[in-house]
Amino acid sequence: MQPQTDFDAETLGEYYAAVDLGSNSFHMVVVHVANGSVQIIGKVKQKVRLAAGLDKDMVLSEEAMQRGWDCLQTFAERLQDIPASNIRIVATATLRLAVNAQTFIDKAEKILHHQLDVIPGEEEARQIYLGVAYTSANQGNSLVIDIGGASTEIIIGNDMQPIHMVSLDMGCVTFMERYFLDGELSEANFQRAKEAAYELLDPVADAFLCFDWQNCLGASGTPQAITEILVKQGISDAIRIDYLYNLRQQCIDCGNLKDLVIDGLEPNRQPIFPSGLTILLALFERLKIRTMNISGGALREGLIYGMLDNLKHNDRRTQTLNTAIRRYHIDKPHAVNVKQLAINLCKQLCQQSTFCHLDTETVLDAAAMLHEIGLHIEYKKHHEHGAYILNYIDLPGYTRLQRAAIRDLVGGHRQAIDLQPFALYHEDVKPMLEGLLRILRIAVVVCLRRHQQHIPAIELKVDGLDWTLTFPEKWLKEHPLINAELVNEAWLQHKAGWHLTCQ
Repeated sequence: MQPQTDFDAETLGEYYAAVDLGSNSFHMVVVHVANGSVQIIGKVKQKVRLAAGLDKDMVLSEEAMQRGWDCLQTFAERLQDIPASNIRIVATATLRLAVNAQTFIDKAEKILHHQLDVIPGEEEARQIYLGVAYTSANQGNSLVIDIGGASTEIIIGNDMQPIHMVSLDMGCVTFMERYFLDGELSEANFQRAKEAAYELLDPVADAFLCFDWQNCLGASGTPQAITEILVKQGISDAIRIDYLYNLRQQCIDCGNLKDLVIDGLEPNRQPIFPSGLTILLALFERLKIRTMNISGGALREGLIYGMLDNLKHNDRRTQTLNTAIRRYHIDKPHAVNVKQLAINLCKQLCQQSTFCHLDTETVLDAAAMLHEIGLHIEYKKHHEHGAYILNYIDLPGYTRLQRAAIRDLVGGHRQAIDLQPFALYHEDVKPMLEGLLRILRIAVVVCLRRHQQHIPAIELKVDGLDWTLTFPEKWLKEHPLINAELVNEAWLQHKAGWHLTCQ
């Protein structure tokens, strides 16, 4: 007699895997899909530097191929437990270029017991864009850039639809081999590498400049390395060209790759960092990029979601928030009340100020919906617990900078106001976040009774740091508890250097 089980197929879910044989690293990602939720359960990355094995005749060396085969031996064990129909394995620029690529492919397929697809540059760009779009949803047109080991993909798209894309034969491994001979980090070598990047960019740049894009996202690789450096150095900000110039000078000051030490730069990234940095600088200059955020995914995530065409992907952020609400038992009706009041106040704030932008309502919406996530631990310091949880859980659909802002708003939504976390943000972002913090705190107080019928229409008047909230006639007198809490909130905001009047 078979034992009974309470789990159905939907609850148990399925496993999927994507393998990306890149020119610098080989990646494998494994996900579990259950009840419409996609959860990453495993990631493996190995530096193979396949592109370093290409000679001037585009022949891939036996040593480089062996490094790749050795890596695939480790991947093969994990893939044995996943249905073949749920696996996608692709290779990119180096195996597109190598004249003896088939030798590598034949043995790789025997190791993996699965077909390996060498995808064209345009298909790689398309999959990269989808991986970025699924994991870092943004409004309006987006410019997506992925600097690989032997190629760089540039894509313009809108929501889930890539519009224009190119793949250029420049990468951090190939440029390292060509322009930083013997590891010399001279100004002349940086200039030679940048001129080579410009030569490849010039024929395609104007097509991208014609698009009116609102967001720029970097996918993995060099942008990820730079973001890690900024985080390590206590900078909560997007990538800006000034940071890139500063990093280039730090490289030049070191003189040679063997002496390259930058706080936050991982040792395994060190050999290809200067070449990737140069390519990114050329992209910033030629495409007139002002800021770049790091995306939540790239090629392998695009491959995974491409296999999940039965899921509704058109609102990744809503799915992310609903998953967190269920997982941490958040009172959703109350969170919605706080969100609706906060967004209403935010719209009034944005009409009377100049610091709002595309991320403003996105960040406030998520912070309001998740402001009580820390109650999963305990009440007294649940704002601090909430910030801790949000520092470590994944939030697909939000960029790294958006996730940091959501975390800091949740961490500051009650009790004494600590502005230190916001001091780490760039001056272009800080006033907006401080404004959103004030709004969230007010919305939480006004929604104290947790019932929609007690939430009034409020008029917000903004005069610099002086805010006036006008409530319906007699409302404050009829709600003495909330009135007392607002008086206390006005005092806390006064101590932070702000002025709040409730009338």
